[in-house]
Amino acid sequence: MSWDVFKSTPPTVQVRLESNPPGADATTSLGPGCKTPCSVSVPAPDVPFTVAFALPKYQPASVPVNLIRNPGDFTTPASVTTDPNPVFAELQPATPPRPARKPHRPRKPKRAAAAPAAAPAQAIPAAASPFPDPNAGRR
Repeated sequence: MSWDVFKSTPPTVQVRLESNPPGADATTSLGPGCKTPCSVSVPAPDVPFTVAFALPKYQPASVPVNLIRNPGDFTTPASVTTDPNPVFAELQPATPPRPARKPHRPRKPKRAAAAPAAAPAQAIPAAASPFPDPNAGRR
């Protein structure tokens, strides 16, 4: 006769997984996973675990999950809950790759149209201009 019949099964925890936007692949570090929004049943581990969220065109996210054990007493059974509950991830859009910049090429100067037959600027007397000639002393 085996004593395995009297062993209790390890407790399991129902974990609710949600993301924004929905439809992300959520996988626990304990193995089970699903597409959000969903629930998975995991064996209650002795240590915290993580839930990884992945969705194409979004940055992956990972959320730590702690276990809260209530030992119970004569009137209530022992229980295990998760914190946070539900496990929620806000997924950020992946930054698109920057387009390759084209090398800067200086523009060719436009050809000046034929100037009208006007007197050159030097022919205008300095007294007629409201601005002094900055090159007056250098000539």
